[in-house]
Amino acid sequence: MIDWKQEVENRRDDLIRDLQELLQIESVLDPESAREGAPFGEGIDRALTHFLEKGEADGFSSKNVDGYAGHLEFGEGEELVGVLCHLDVVPAGDGWSSDPFAAEIRDGRIYARGAIDDKGPTMAAYYAMKIVKELGLDVSKRVRMIFGTDEESNWRCVKHYFKHEEMPTIGFAPDADFPIIYAEKGIFDCEWKQSSVDEAGDGEGARLVSFDSGRRLNMVPDYAEAVAAGLPSDVEASFNSFLADIGLTGEVVESDGRFTFKLEGISVHGSKPETGKNAGLFLAEFLSAYSFEGDGGSFIRFVSEYLTSDTEGAKLEIADSDEVSGPLTLNAGIMRYTVEEGGMIGMNLRYPVSHNFERTRGVLEEAGARFGYELKEIEHLGPHHVPEDHPLIKTLMSVYEEQTGEDGYLISIGGGTYARSLDAGVAFGALFPGEDELAHQKDEYIDIENLMKATAIYAQAIYELAK
Repeated sequence: MIDWKQEVENRRDDLIRDLQELLQIESVLDPESAREGAPFGEGIDRALTHFLEKGEADGFSSKNVDGYAGHLEFGEGEELVGVLCHLDVVPAGDGWSSDPFAAEIRDGRIYARGAIDDKGPTMAAYYAMKIVKELGLDVSKRVRMIFGTDEESNWRCVKHYFKHEEMPTIGFAPDADFPIIYAEKGIFDCEWKQSSVDEAGDGEGARLVSFDSGRRLNMVPDYAEAVAAGLPSDVEASFNSFLADIGLTGEVVESDGRFTFKLEGISVHGSKPETGKNAGLFLAEFLSAYSFEGDGGSFIRFVSEYLTSDTEGAKLEIADSDEVSGPLTLNAGIMRYTVEEGGMIGMNLRYPVSHNFERTRGVLEEAGARFGYELKEIEHLGPHHVPEDHPLIKTLMSVYEEQTGEDGYLISIGGGTYARSLDAGVAFGALFPGEDELAHQKDEYIDIENLMKATAIYAQAIYELAK
């Protein structure tokens, strides 16, 4: 009998040190520093190179697939067990209580961008694989940890990887929740772009000069700013009253007849927009009380009519839900308007596994056309579902229950994990039931004791799948 928890405990200090080193690499998508062999920028390339070199030093075979992804592998056999992780992180954002890339330890937690999404779980899975290898256990399959580098954007990494590399027989992604994620919603990233720009609307009425909110489609914007002219003098009092009603902070500053509005919301992962406060939508809601002229007016009316106060698509008449994967969700992650370039609304839509997506695509096209906007697809990932009686699920469930002493159960998510890129794959941890979900939020952290627990679970799971 193997005491998996003790094996992890024996490596505690090394695991924590290695995770801190990884978290201190600012692996955010950076097109400015992209080059051949590093398609997503220098920071992401450093993280990938760092991990592959670590694996080589620990005796794993390694491969860098053109900087898009890489893998570490051990074992023998025709079948391949895959563990799919990602090393890129979303931008840190504002409001942290410590440097988001310092990996500071406080109160038994490691605070850093990527701590739970996904560098902490990645390091846990790596040490799990390392334990199985170091114990010299008999395995009849190869075990391969695959590192993606563009998971937070467009998944170009795994698309490139699986064009050139073998598809695992079975596998899991340590990038969500325990016990087991067996269903993931379809994800549609798109943008509505104003089809033609008309700079008319320079009269004495209200005019929208600019609007800016959001950094990523899969993040609820925590800040929005707009500049407008031609508004009444009591607009500042009205804005302050609006802020008090919605429980958010902001300000409005007047200069030479122009009003600059700033509003601070609450950012969360785009898969759960109902739990955040979308700064852009709230600011648009306030501005919709005024009759703006021209293209700016169309932009505000479009957002107000179809998106404000609605995260489930009811206004667009595309709301849907099923027993396996729950409700459809909408996140207006990016909203932009300038007089010169017109308006753009970037949206992240997540839909149930049984949803009629083609009908929804048509609805979105028609809605945009009403206001002179064209719909452009950015990325579409179909839904993913593994039947509950699959051997993969049975094995992982058994391990989870043995390690935790808790009853396991199956859950579905709106988030997209690499599990959906596998023919037979599920998301498996590393967030335990009842833990705070802080992915994509300020002061993201991973609890060290839960990191150790997850590592033990992954170690036994890898062994059971590969033996």
